[in-house]
Amino acid sequence: MSYTTNNCKLIIEIGVNHNGSIESAKKMIDVISTYNVEYVKFQSFIAEELCLKNANLARYQKNNLKKKISQFEMLKKYELDFNKHNKLYNYCKKKNIKFVSSVFGVESFKLYNKFKTDFIKVPSGEITNLPLLNVLDNSNKRIILSTGMSNIKEIEEAVKTLSKTKKKNKLTLMHCVSSYPTKLDEINLNSIIYLKKKFHVPVGLSDHTDSVIIPYMAYQMGACYIEKHFTLNKNLNGPDHKASINEDQLKEIVFGVKKTTNILGKFAKVVTPEEVKNRAVVRKSVYAKKNIKKGQIFQNNNLKICRPFYKNSPKKFFDLIGKKAKKNFKKNQIIV
Repeated sequence: MSYTTNNCKLIIEIGVNHNGSIESAKKMIDVISTYNVEYVKFQSFIAEELCLKNANLARYQKNNLKKKISQFEMLKKYELDFNKHNKLYNYCKKKNIKFVSSVFGVESFKLYNKFKTDFIKVPSGEITNLPLLNVLDNSNKRIILSTGMSNIKEIEEAVKTLSKTKKKNKLTLMHCVSSYPTKLDEINLNSIIYLKKKFHVPVGLSDHTDSVIIPYMAYQMGACYIEKHFTLNKNLNGPDHKASINEDQLKEIVFGVKKTTNILGKFAKVVTPEEVKNRAVVRKSVYAKKNIKKGQIFQNNNLKICRPFYKNSPKKFFDLIGKKAKKNFKKNQIIV
């Protein structure tokens, strides 16, 4: 049985944490698939399309890589060509987990679109890439749009672009804070509710905190997807390993989301079997306050309400007042 919920699915992102190695990516898929997660996610990009050769690394990338290389050199190392995409796509099918990916440009979309997938992820850095969004709007794919680094006007413009030909029910937003790792006091989970009310579309969370608690909280706030980066070892060399969860954290998150599902329960008021048992002990019935003879009138001074419950609910108390007793009742005898 899948640990995903009826309304919330887990996306575990390998991203570039494979460090350019297909074998490493497969090992990560092996681990993730043992927890029956719905999706494993990669990043589909062509380095020449994504950045110039002299583009700088982000600060967190510099800190994590600990060597002087350009962003282009880093990306080129982690780039997956069609053949590698195809191998990983088929391996995911073999391991019974769904392959999805983020696209970083029109050309990378063309590469990724050759695969049959549930959706296309637009990463936060591409939210202002209107040519890409226009192409995606004309595709038949469901789109999940990450909103990191974006103000509300930028999100509005992106949603408008993705809704020109595509129905809004094909679009999902992801609340995201693009810092790696994200500080807990900056995650601002109320944005999930805000974006949902603002745009009337499903909203998930792309979580870059190191916390295993945030996914549970996001689920409770109605997140439809929860995405976390995954690594086999946080000490590996690479830009995203330190902001990723390891297997122990993955296990805890999967278990916690499942447990949260059970805790939240149904959208209804449910009486449990244990509560039914407790009714007889906790609820009350109507009893004779003193001896009552046949023909006497039931009044406040000869009736009382007390435990245990047996047949006659206190709701019948006022129906009895003013009526004649049809038989004799001894003190503390139930009135039935």
